[in-house]
Amino acid sequence: MEEQQQELMFKLSMYEQQINQLQEQVQAVERSIVDLGNLSLGLEELKGKKDSEIMAHIGKGIFVKSKIIDEDLVVDVGGKNFVKKSIPETRKLVEEQIKKLENIKEELDSNAENLSEEINSIIMDAQKESKECHDENCKEHEHKHNH
Repeated sequence: MEEQQQELMFKLSMYEQQINQLQEQVQAVERSIVDLGNLSLGLEELKGKKDSEIMAHIGKGIFVKSKIIDEDLVVDVGGKNFVKKSIPETRKLVEEQIKKLENIKEELDSNAENLSEEINSIIMDAQKESKECHDENCKEHEHKHNH
């Protein structure tokens, strides 16, 4: 009986770890969605700003004063391939990435829900076994282990 409880606790611990990992992945995806949403808004603000000065972020909280000389953007389309894209074309790419991330988030949420259902099923089965274990066989089995 004690062995079954240890096995149950081990299973539940494993499921809990998987759910925690899924939650961390969901949070990372959500952050990416927010970041891409902000990027899309920022791109919209660039429209009609040719010859304007901006503060361009170059990384780790470092900015440089810049002047927009062209509204065409240079975009990494994967594999270190860079192409010129207009602001609307770039926003479309960003929106497509957001949709992909939203689909991934839905899948992760579904996986977490399935794991939760599995955990509930395991717990219910264990409770059912515990209630059924009040017959003479279980008492004899417990009695043998106690002596």
